[in-house]
Amino acid sequence: MTVDPRFYAPQGALTLGKIAELTGATLEGDPSVEITGVSAAATGRRGDLAFLDGDGKGEVSVGPDVSALILNEANRKHVPEGVPCLVTSLPRHFHGLVAYALFQPRHLVWSGDDRISPEAKVHPGAIVSPGAVVGPGATVGEGTVIGANAVVGPGVQVGRHCRIGANVSLICALVGDKVTLLSGVRIGEAGFGVTGGPAGMEDAPHFGRVILQDNVTIGANSCIDRGVFDDTIIGERTKIDNLCQIAHNVVFGRSVVMAAFGGISGSVTVGDGARIGGRVGIADHVVIGDGVNLAASAGVFRNIEAGETWGGTPAKPIRQWMREVAWLQKQANPKKTS
Repeated sequence: MTVDPRFYAPQGALTLGKIAELTGATLEGDPSVEITGVSAAATGRRGDLAFLDGDGKGEVSVGPDVSALILNEANRKHVPEGVPCLVTSLPRHFHGLVAYALFQPRHLVWSGDDRISPEAKVHPGAIVSPGAVVGPGATVGEGTVIGANAVVGPGVQVGRHCRIGANVSLICALVGDKVTLLSGVRIGEAGFGVTGGPAGMEDAPHFGRVILQDNVTIGANSCIDRGVFDDTIIGERTKIDNLCQIAHNVVFGRSVVMAAFGGISGSVTVGDGARIGGRVGIADHVVIGDGVNLAASAGVFRNIEAGETWGGTPAKPIRQWMREVAWLQKQANPKKTS
């Protein structure tokens, strides 16, 4: 998807020739091609620079409209015909460098003495409690209450009749109507993305958003990270308990219920009506079908079909897991013989 200018201020286009100078990468293609955005390879649009990293052995998806790629030698075979590319040993690092040259995250440069920015739009029927701040370009809808010391960052859109608790922070987020965020919730921070750089490990940049649909509830001190380039989405009427972690690019369907202490890794998809027990962990890129039930403390490492119930670590169908637990108990505690 295109980087949202409400949250990231465009700094102007760069030509591929200029990017080659900036990164030291080897350019193969027209140096006059202009780059105006950054994206993942699969979702790239006209004007975007996308990246390919890794050993190049797996299946790779490159969007048909992407304007250029920055990649390593192992991935040159995946470059579509006619698409210019920049070759470097650190494509993810330099892709991030280009991203920061093209866009400036607004929440990192927000300043001023006004508690409610003159450039914000707060409905007269909304309440902004003591100590709370509302950034430039943000909107707060009718009947919404912003709790004490909460932060509504630049460009953030908060709908009608929401309840934003004390000390909540909202950045890079679009919030629907009748959303409840309990105290201490963190929405839109960067996720745990790490990439190699010239000096070692670095934080990967995040230029996506968080979307909270209508009637969502997020429990106290839970965190929902913004996407890397796409969105993290929490579907309508989903209810998340206290102290949960939702990583970047996760998509929850409608009416999902998640109990406390759960952790969802990046790019997981959870279907409508799923029930996630306490302390459940789900590995990255896993797909959980509609109506799935996950028992407390389950560790999920593979896709689960709709309507199934799983438990255990590694998680497996509930009947299989319970049979294995029963067998293990018998082996550990054999009956005494006379």
